[in-house]
Amino acid sequence: MRKGGEPVSGSEKKISKKPGMVKEQSESYLIPERYEIINGVRYDFLSSPKVVHQMIVGNMYASFHFSCRAEGVILLAPMDVHFDETGDNIAQPDLIYITNANRAIIRDGYVFGTPDLLVEVLSGSTARKDKTVKLDMYARFGVPEYWIVDPVYRTVDQLVLVEGQYGKLTVKTEDDVLHSQLYPCMSIALKDVFPPEDSEYI
Repeated sequence: MRKGGEPVSGSEKKISKKPGMVKEQSESYLIPERYEIINGVRYDFLSSPKVVHQMIVGNMYASFHFSCRAEGVILLAPMDVHFDETGDNIAQPDLIYITNANRAIIRDGYVFGTPDLLVEVLSGSTARKDKTVKLDMYARFGVPEYWIVDPVYRTVDQLVLVEGQYGKLTVKTEDDVLHSQLYPCMSIALKDVFPPEDSEYI
């Protein structure tokens, strides 16, 4: 009843809700697309990485963080690296290392410039790109050190930039300790990076 005794219509009735209750609604949510642009060509990520891929990325991040967190910034994908101002070269490396001396490339919460070391973990849909057009782009924009991790053969290809090109390839196995040739803090026992061969996730 309103003041004065007038009835309240059904559309005007107030519904009392208990504190803390949330009404579930069926909605459609947009999922941002993941893609890279290399030399102006868009490359879409066609599927989610496998569990073993993510385990390797996580283990390598933990090793980076343990040994080099005081020397720089370590970032995980998805994180766009804008190599130029035109937007024609944007990559999402699996792991990014930026030294303290190079932190100026982090602006407004994003990366605009060339990181000091990049890591890519191969997968079925990205392996060819990581070892060809992406390698060429990283060299062209002066990434000093580039590691390519192969989950199948359990190896790491270590490439160091020499006069604008990646020089002699060094291949490390899971029995090796991988030392960065440029950053003294970076020393990783690869047995701690690759999951056990009898793991259910491989």
